[in-house]
Amino acid sequence: MNIANLLTSFRILCIPLLVFFFYLPVSWGQTTAALIFAVVGWTDWFDGWVARTFDMQSQLGEFLDPVADKLMVAASLVLLVEQHATFWIAVPALVIISREITVSALREWMAEYGQRSAIKVVNIAKIKTLMQLSAIFFLLLAGKEESISSVFAHSWLYIFGYIFLYVAVALTLWTMFIYLKVTWPLLNKEEQKK
Repeated sequence: MNIANLLTSFRILCIPLLVFFFYLPVSWGQTTAALIFAVVGWTDWFDGWVARTFDMQSQLGEFLDPVADKLMVAASLVLLVEQHATFWIAVPALVIISREITVSALREWMAEYGQRSAIKVVNIAKIKTLMQLSAIFFLLLAGKEESISSVFAHSWLYIFGYIFLYVAVALTLWTMFIYLKVTWPLLNKEEQKK
């Protein structure tokens, strides 16, 4: 265990805390949940920087880092889908979570053939992650539309949240296409062997 791995573990441990504050029946509960999400998002970048700068990269860290990201994003999207209960949140959430499962399965499958490095994170995926984190943060901060006045009071949060969410969905599909394109020759080769 090193500092980078401790920071990653901290991100995982924050998930129940985020859920707790999300459901806490006080006016500042959801704002606190949004701030926890922001801290976790920032820690995601910071633990990677620590690992690279101080040569603390490890197999445990390589495993935990994407798991922490995916758990936090999936948990937050599920909360938002439940809160907003609308097609406009549910479909993007489904696309994002489905992509994460698909790419994780691809990485695991490629690792069996010693080709895990073929699916290294592409730069566009980092932008995709930034868009996802921004969308979730703004939508958590906006809270539930309990009335028309609350929508207008927080309209800029909803606008930014939805813009970032749909940019994230486009990048999600694009990066999944990139990963599938990279792995297709091996997938096709294995299919032809049968």
